[in-house]
Amino acid sequence: MNILTDDIKILVKKLAIPASVGTLFQTLYNIVDTFYAGKLSPEALSALSKSFPIYFIIVATSIGVTVAGTSLIGNSIGEKNEKKASYFFTHIIYYAILISIFITCIGLYFSEKVFYLMGSNEEITNLGLQYTDIMFYGSFLFFIVVALNSLLHAEGDTKTYRNVLVLSFLLNIILNPILIWGFLFIPAMGMTGIGLSTIIAQLIAFLIITFKVTQNSRVKQITNKFFVIKLVYFKYIFFQSMPISIAICGYAVAAALIFTYIGLTGELAVAGYGAATRIEQVVLLPILGINTAIITIIAQNYGANQFTRVKDTYYTSIKYGIVIMILSGILVYLTADIIPKFFSNNIDVINYGSRYLKIAAFIIPAYPIFFLSNGFFMGLKKSEYAMINNIFRNILVPICVFYLAKYLSVDYDTFFWLWFIFQWSISILLLAFVAYYIERRLDKSSTIVNPQP
Repeated sequence: MNILTDDIKILVKKLAIPASVGTLFQTLYNIVDTFYAGKLSPEALSALSKSFPIYFIIVATSIGVTVAGTSLIGNSIGEKNEKKASYFFTHIIYYAILISIFITCIGLYFSEKVFYLMGSNEEITNLGLQYTDIMFYGSFLFFIVVALNSLLHAEGDTKTYRNVLVLSFLLNIILNPILIWGFLFIPAMGMTGIGLSTIIAQLIAFLIITFKVTQNSRVKQITNKFFVIKLVYFKYIFFQSMPISIAICGYAVAAALIFTYIGLTGELAVAGYGAATRIEQVVLLPILGINTAIITIIAQNYGANQFTRVKDTYYTSIKYGIVIMILSGILVYLTADIIPKFFSNNIDVINYGSRYLKIAAFIIPAYPIFFLSNGFFMGLKKSEYAMINNIFRNILVPICVFYLAKYLSVDYDTFFWLWFIFQWSISILLLAFVAYYIERRLDKSSTIVNPQP
């Protein structure tokens, strides 16, 4: 497979399918957690749902590490600059370690406060902290895994991480019931067991990815001099990763605002919405896979100054994405009354989940424009544009919807119809902006100045 010469449509499929399968099992992993939390109690399901905005700080910053490593190493490979690729690889590992320490401290200190800000009572807060505390203590594993894997992604290897995620999913199925309810000498841990299951799976992932990376021919050529810390590489990694990490943290803001508003309806509404979003995540898997693919393709082709291939990659991915999401939206609408029953036996939880999915079915086709436009700018090393995009969609739009809903005193359903209007509006504007950028500014974009070792 040659990312600089092979047909774009074939490349997108070759890279996106393994990435989509991997993300499928990552999402199924979360669905297993949701399933077992629902078996514990509706309160546990609500607590796990509300933990998402808090735990998402790990997800956001690890995505930043992934994007920085993949785009910077990928561009270096496209430029045929092996020295720069090696320095970026070693320094992305250092960066991951440093950022994991920072995120752990922040998460442990603020988690309880965030639960209360979302209107949680003491029971929900305590259940949520049992899960989030474990996740933050083990966050080092999340960051080091994605840092190591960024080299593989930059080279076009999306299969290794796929296999790791499949294995993690299978481990989670086995470990969750054992650690939640206990088995033989293992005590029952409840919500703590759900978090611990994730950390154990991440440890296995770390061992596998480490073994794979150490067998890589490019890594075998890295000598001790590449491990000498050079601040210039941290500078480029920071400015490539941090804008997108900060922006993606907007998801947490959006989720917190949504949970706060629907929490006014009751904790059962939160539980129903939280369970339904797990299905929404499954539906988005092909888009996330395509997004992973185009970051790699665009990064290498941009580094090689092949701007026509960059343009073709974006528009091909948008066409695939919108068609897939229209079909997915139809499927979600038709199954909306059935899916929530897998997560809870509570009639109210099922009802709220079903009502959300019937509205989400109309929002889903707008998502490819957002995700793939982000991937486009990440591949170009233009994280600031992706940051602005995320700030609009994940911070400004939720704030507008939240306060407009409060001003109008709208109910549960109307709140999400307002969400539909705003999401489609911002997506159409974004598509127009990217089209303008491609036609007027793509070949004039500045590239990163080569750092000097």
